[in-house]
Amino acid sequence: MRKIIHLDMDCFFAAVEMRDNPAYQNMPIAVGGQGRRSVLCTCNYPARQFGVRSAMPNHQALQLCPTLIILPIRMQDYRDVSKKVFSILHRYTPLVEVVSIDEAYLDVTNCPLNGGSATYIANAIRHDIYQETQLTASAGVAPNKFLAKIASDENKPNGQFVITPETLHEFVRTLPLEKIPGVGKATIEKLHQLGLYTGQDAIDYGETALTARFGKFGQLIFERAQGIDNREIVLYRERKSIGVEKTLIENIIGFPDCWQTLKSLTPELQRRIAQKKAFNRIKKLGVKIKFADFTQTTVEQQAVGLDMGVFQALLEKGLARDRTQAVRLIGIHVGLETINQEQQLRLPLEQTTSE
Repeated sequence: MRKIIHLDMDCFFAAVEMRDNPAYQNMPIAVGGQGRRSVLCTCNYPARQFGVRSAMPNHQALQLCPTLIILPIRMQDYRDVSKKVFSILHRYTPLVEVVSIDEAYLDVTNCPLNGGSATYIANAIRHDIYQETQLTASAGVAPNKFLAKIASDENKPNGQFVITPETLHEFVRTLPLEKIPGVGKATIEKLHQLGLYTGQDAIDYGETALTARFGKFGQLIFERAQGIDNREIVLYRERKSIGVEKTLIENIIGFPDCWQTLKSLTPELQRRIAQKKAFNRIKKLGVKIKFADFTQTTVEQQAVGLDMGVFQALLEKGLARDRTQAVRLIGIHVGLETINQEQQLRLPLEQTTSE
């Protein structure tokens, strides 16, 4: 049986801000864009008590919490702290899968430290992180990635939860189906219409019936409801796309204004592509549009290299999907060709890992 740890830093960006400015410790703060129409990256726990959450528009967050302090993003500082955290993880095992700047999976099945106990290893890691960064992390310990991810959220912040092989079946039996990754609002509504709320409900309904209703995802729901997840730790996470987007200060309408906005994004997109040395891997271009009512559409087309003519055609196509509405956000991105395994091994880690 494998021993997997999912480690998640607690409200990471906000925690760095509170560490660097102790005056923020008991104040509701968030980190995000500074415009009224920007969105929050994260917020601390005092802010969450007001209902503020990540990805919430600034103006909505301020309505819920008028005293909320929204701090600008200091990405380089967060990356520097992240590097320290991941260096700590690699002291315990080379099998570290970086999920994001503040989250990772570790396979400690064969780690001899701390008596080989995954529980003690997770505690030791969290202790080291706090001693060396003055930040807290939460951890989940389980026989697979799916359960470890759920467990890490059970005792947040600065907590730990362990699912052993002996407690696994009881845990998933009562697990709400909405906690299964990929089960979003639409899917959970359909599951509830069928009378399915927990892992046991899904098991009783049966794999055949779930697959008939939801296709391959129904099979995955059935497996997760039993606590089954055979995914391995992925040491190299290849970047599949690079993009940039802008939430507008004021809504705009019509192709000319949208086109000017799109063109203004291309220098930053070019910079990011150059930074990742990915110009020769471009295989697709895409345009994202978010309308005034927050509905959004994405249009893509195969392409070799950056082609403004393709971007123009995609923008026209996207706008045609709802000509009656103003636009509040425009984004552009490139899809990248997959690097084969031999090429991957020759690349430095930062070129094959998502930020």
